[in-house]
Amino acid sequence: MVGAAPGAANTGKLPYVFMSDAKPRRIRSVSGIVFDSAGRLLLAQRGSGPAIGLWSLPGGKVESGETDEQALIRELREETGLYVTVGRLRFTVHRPSAGSVYEIHCYDCAAHGGQPRPGDDATALRWVDAAAFQALDAEGSLTEGLGVTLRQHAALPH
Repeated sequence: MVGAAPGAANTGKLPYVFMSDAKPRRIRSVSGIVFDSAGRLLLAQRGSGPAIGLWSLPGGKVESGETDEQALIRELREETGLYVTVGRLRFTVHRPSAGSVYEIHCYDCAAHGGQPRPGDDATALRWVDAAAFQALDAEGSLTEGLGVTLRQHAALPH
């Protein structure tokens, strides 16, 4: 906030600036990289929040007291209807959004039950092969940077 210093009105003194040392709030989140037996990648169409309507990896926020693994199991069950086993951390990305930064930890996951169905924050689910993924990327239907990030970390569908 910029304003005149007390008593500085019409004196020609420079205004002062209030600076905030507050860092953006970090929101820990998780996403799952899930492939089917044909090597297709599971994508969820976002039904709320940032990037509504775009396709992304399924996942969500880590709740207080949860581990990443617990959050990912819960989020994928709520969002996709699938039961998953969580594997290794593949990569982490940081996404700024309205004064916050989403710190998204992306893990390899294997589905071992349940029926795929959109739920919670997903309006649709889609298993995509390499051609379908490339088409979504080319038309701008993926969340920002998803294509580049998955390419960098060798996590593309076959």
